[in-house]
Amino acid sequence: MWRDVDFRGLWVGQTASQLGEHASVVVLPLFAVLTLHASASRLGVLRAVGQAPILLLSLFVGAWVDRWRTRTTMVLADVGRALALGAAALAGLFGGLGLPGLLALAFAVGALSVFFDVAYQASLVRLVERGRLVRGNSALEGSRSAAQIGGPALGGALVSLLSAPIAAASSALFFALSFLTIRRIRRAESIPERPEHPPRVWQRIHEGLRFVAGDTVLRTVCLASAAFQFSFAAMMTVYLLFLPRELHLSGTVVGLALTAVGPGALLGSLLAARLPSRFGHGPVLVCAAALGDGVFLCVPALHGSSAVTVPALLAVGFVFGGGGQLVNVTVMAVRQAVTPDGMQGRVAATITFVGMGSTPLGSLVGGFLAEEWGLRTSLLVTATGMMLSPVVMALSPLARLERELPSSHGAPPTAVCRPSRPGRH
Repeated sequence: MWRDVDFRGLWVGQTASQLGEHASVVVLPLFAVLTLHASASRLGVLRAVGQAPILLLSLFVGAWVDRWRTRTTMVLADVGRALALGAAALAGLFGGLGLPGLLALAFAVGALSVFFDVAYQASLVRLVERGRLVRGNSALEGSRSAAQIGGPALGGALVSLLSAPIAAASSALFFALSFLTIRRIRRAESIPERPEHPPRVWQRIHEGLRFVAGDTVLRTVCLASAAFQFSFAAMMTVYLLFLPRELHLSGTVVGLALTAVGPGALLGSLLAARLPSRFGHGPVLVCAAALGDGVFLCVPALHGSSAVTVPALLAVGFVFGGGGQLVNVTVMAVRQAVTPDGMQGRVAATITFVGMGSTPLGSLVGGFLAEEWGLRTSLLVTATGMMLSPVVMALSPLARLERELPSSHGAPPTAVCRPSRPGRH
């Protein structure tokens, strides 16, 4: 697979894009705090504005991606983010970027990131054979895990060593690198047939929703994702209070405990390239989800000194990261395999929308439980709730998937695709 020039271009471009995206997640808030002296409430608004495009735009982006070449979408998203951050860096250097401009920048970067992320999830199916989807996703998700580890650290270091505006310009360079590598992809790509009377965007969104709801495997993935994201958001709200208040850990140690997820995710990406083809996709999904989610049930039992609790928390984070990434890679391969090419964008966006849409409510529930029931009890309850995800998968046909990936099902008539000429946007 690594001899495939087009796949290498996608891998390098996606890696650079993820580094820029995760670095900007740190750079923009630090810009607000250090340069604009923003208050905590305004910082919270900035973060919310940057995350809002996931809920507001995912379904529309999915409909868009299924009508255009993924390469074109990713290239335009990279150009947009590079220009936006470059302009912000110049404005910041000359003192012309205030909080309203920073809010607009955060929303723009977040929106373009939604376009890129949905497109790259759909692009792999058009670059590799379906039998190689697990290995391809393993490579892409491995680089994404590395970016999640290195991106925030890089962004923080650039702000500390240089300045916030220059750090923003550095993030723009990563998006420029992604643009230069992805635009070199020459593999012919199937693009949607454009009928004489194209359907409205709401109709295409409805087709995506109906397709996911009508497919047992995709419906299970949606339900399991929603159960996990809701419970995980609630658990993390309690967890971030539990570590400093119940275990009396410093902010540095709390950050260290959270970073252990990254190395575990790298291991999970490597295992995802081999385990499903050896033991079956269904058994791997259920076991990895049960192990990765269930490990948090051990946390409420922790007491005592940091010499005992910190290694235990590092182990919990590592196991959670490994199991979670193994599930992510395997689920993505299954989802791509059962979805026709003309529906890839809408299916990815629908699952993202349903899964991530439950996180704000989960966070509110976690905070309510922490106040009413106490931290230790609330952590146990929310960690138990995370086990709903593997239970949903275990009780569905998803658990019976064997070593071979399932084939794709029929798509609505408007999702018919035609081959494109190589070498064009």
